[in-house]
Amino acid sequence: MRGLVVKNTGSWYVARTDDGATVNCKIKGNLRLKGFRCTNPVAVGDVVEVEMRSDGNAFIVKIEQRRNYIIRRASNLSKEFQIIAANLDQAVLVVTLANPVTNTTFIDRFLATAMAYDVPALIVINKVDLLAEPDDRALLDAVAHLYRSIGYPVLLTSTITGEGMEELRLSLFDKTSLFSGNSGVGKSSLINLLVPDAALRVGDVSAVHHTGMHTTTFSEMLDLPSGGRLIDTPGVKGFGTIDFDPAQVSHYFPEIFKVSRDCRFDNCTHTHEPGCAVREAVERSFISQSRYASYLSIITDDPQDKYRKPY
Repeated sequence: MRGLVVKNTGSWYVARTDDGATVNCKIKGNLRLKGFRCTNPVAVGDVVEVEMRSDGNAFIVKIEQRRNYIIRRASNLSKEFQIIAANLDQAVLVVTLANPVTNTTFIDRFLATAMAYDVPALIVINKVDLLAEPDDRALLDAVAHLYRSIGYPVLLTSTITGEGMEELRLSLFDKTSLFSGNSGVGKSSLINLLVPDAALRVGDVSAVHHTGMHTTTFSEMLDLPSGGRLIDTPGVKGFGTIDFDPAQVSHYFPEIFKVSRDCRFDNCTHTHEPGCAVREAVERSFISQSRYASYLSIITDDPQDKYRKPY
């Protein structure tokens, strides 16, 4: 049978077959290739071939070629990677500027990875109802302007006031969209408004660490009432990149890549070379210091993000 993987719990998968039935599956042994660096050979969004056994068990025996996917490092110390989702029309990154604060290094690493794997990205700044003070609104305007000026669509949303929800629905219409972000940014609350039948658990933000506490524990594809599919994933604290060629990283920062054409040397790393147009653009504020710091953290493969700077 041919099926679409709609849930991954880590130990088993749920595939929706062409006739609409759902089948609980495990992975056939030869899909777990020795030396394979991926922690999950099968991901939500994969189209697979399911084999039913005489004992009633079902196994995924083949994965059809993916048109795209997005990955992250399994952990800061790991050389393995995790496929977050496959066959996507877009990746929706949900961030917050208060309770908790999403740092720009996380945002930029996600965006660079999405671009590297040919997945268009949409930024959703959630909980904007918490940004009522003039300084907070100025920060919101600055962050939204930064990413819009680079070319990324940015939506401002609030599940409390309903701001931006209609625009978000329209952005998701008839697409397969990955929903990702730090724990506590309100992904589950947004999804509960978008898919009322989902009834996802909503967690609190830690009063001590000001970070979200995990409520989603597995990846799952949900059908949107208005058309389209949404893939909900567990919240993550960091976004580790993997297997990026340092010479190619600037290609995934559009504003850096554009300016780099004016560098004196074709192989400029934008770190120390004379005649570097990128460093000059940073000094003249044509390129954001936070974006440049994110670029440096990737080319140095710095899991501690020592280059991270505030907005």
